Amino acid sequence: METAAIRTDGNRSLRSVVIAALSASLLMLVCDLAYRALADGSAAPGTAKPITPEALNGFPLQMGSWIGVDVPLDPAIVTRTDTDAHINRNYSRAGGTENLGLYVAGGVKVRDLAPHRPEVCYTGNGWTLERRRPLEYPLSDGKTLLCWLFTFSRGSLEAQEMVVLYYYIVDGRFCRDVAELRFNFWRIGYVGQVQVAAPVTRSLTADSAGKLVCEFAVDSAPLIAGLFERAASDPNSPFLTTGKAE
Repeated sequence: METAAIRTDGNRSLRSVVIAALSASLLMLVCDLAYRALADGSAAPGTAKPITPEALNGFPLQMGSWIGVDVPLDPAIVTRTDTDAHINRNYSRAGGTENLGLYVAGGVKVRDLAPHRPEVCYTGNGWTLERRRPLEYPLSDGKTLLCWLFTFSRGSLEAQEMVVLYYYIVDGRFCRDVAELRFNFWRIGYVGQVQVAAPVTRSLTADSAGKLVCEFAVDSAPLIAGLFERAASDPNSPFLTTGKAE
């Protein structure tokens, strides 16, 4: 019984680390004014209508051996994200010993989403960027996932580490940074942000955590992109709204 209690407390601790890290990232959503100084075209809404929260909620709570739970965000934080829709979840598997966080957000204005990047938000909350790697993976739908993999650390005596995979989905295309699209803002219909984060623990090294988030990202990317594409491709879709989603 004592062993089971220790395991339960450990699982709760891991989940708390993931949730806390994601929340810390979101709390700094207005910290990077440089990206808000992008060309005026980045503020243009394009031709798309905002996607409703129901569109992203279609992402399954169970994906393979992963089981997810929704983690509600403070309404004040949601307002500051400048997004039309989002999901924030914790996924676990292997009896709860492997945990990661998934945050997906969607909008139609590049300027609103661009400032909210891990290298800005995490470092603004006291984390140190230890490593950043550009990665790309072939996906089951024939597309290629282009993403960044970050490793952050915080503290000294009881140091914490977090591995974060991050990418954008722009009109069905995957990219590492919206700067890659700065000459095409007027053609953009919608923008999605995806962040997958896992804590480094005694049983999960930084390399193992990196493999974990990459595996999850590769499996989930086509599903996430599909949610945006289905909503955006049908002008009469119930997953579109005529104004900013509440």
